[in-house]
Amino acid sequence: MSALLEVEHLQVELPTPNGPLRAVRGIDLEIARGEMLCLVGESGCGKSMTSLALMGLLPRRAKRTAQRLRLDGRDLSALNDRDMAKLRGNRIAMIFQEPMTSLNPSHTIGRQLVEALRQHRSVTRAQARDRAVYLLERTGMTNAAQRLGQYPHQLSGGLRQRVMIAMALMCEPDLIVADEPTTALDVTIQAQILRMLRELQQEFGTAVLFVTHDLGVVARIADRVAVMYAGQLVETAPVGTLFAQPAHPYTRGLLGCIPVRGRQRPGTHLTAIPGVVPSLLGELSGCAFANRCAHASDACARTPPYPELEAGHRVRCVLAAGQPAATVEVP
Repeated sequence: MSALLEVEHLQVELPTPNGPLRAVRGIDLEIARGEMLCLVGESGCGKSMTSLALMGLLPRRAKRTAQRLRLDGRDLSALNDRDMAKLRGNRIAMIFQEPMTSLNPSHTIGRQLVEALRQHRSVTRAQARDRAVYLLERTGMTNAAQRLGQYPHQLSGGLRQRVMIAMALMCEPDLIVADEPTTALDVTIQAQILRMLRELQQEFGTAVLFVTHDLGVVARIADRVAVMYAGQLVETAPVGTLFAQPAHPYTRGLLGCIPVRGRQRPGTHLTAIPGVVPSLLGELSGCAFANRCAHASDACARTPPYPELEAGHRVRCVLAAGQPAATVEVP
């Protein structure tokens, strides 16, 4: 598969009274057409900032730099606000974490869906309305035509998220960035949304960058996984490889925190990663995970390499090349 999105050494800095906060520190990733890439990590590791940087929606004072930032060969870093607005919602769309604050409470669902299509396509209002109804039905919403006249507050959280997914698909984008779209939903509705999103992604052939902190979600929907820590990618691998042979100590720690039936006895404590994420203010030297890693040594004071252990599996660790990977059960 050819690369649709190419990102090389993406960085995001935010000014603070104590100096620049380096929220994203040299991200390299590619997403192929029709691929589901899950970006996973703890809260505060830079996942959402990476998403907003790709969409050109960073805070006004944030600074984004990249050696390469291309969507289907087009240089996103060279676009002005007007040109980026033409791509946003058209070639690249976003599903936000909380639909209640993403949808306009003063406009009906139908008006917001129709506007998303007519902004970028030469279609009549009736044609846009027909597509809105079709996509709402494809997301599993009943009485879709009647729902167009409702306002966001009249819908449940699950229905609002279905509206957001339909809105993202209105123009058949090449890439959808989904920033933890199921976090605010209960488990049953979350499972329905994930299954539906995966089916729609495969039907329309859309590439998806799915941001989450839930490895259970990753195991169900991902093609590839990128693990993020302290603003950097520390491991990237196909989903089966990551769960069967995690090579970075942080990845192993995350997987070890997941309860697995038959492995943990009832009432026992779950594994936890000791320590805290280092401050992202200023420069970080060496391995950012060293202060929490049981395998840390003097070598970790140097910038860790990012070797490819096998096709598609890269690990940012000085021990990666020589350290055998532990097998972890898929949750």
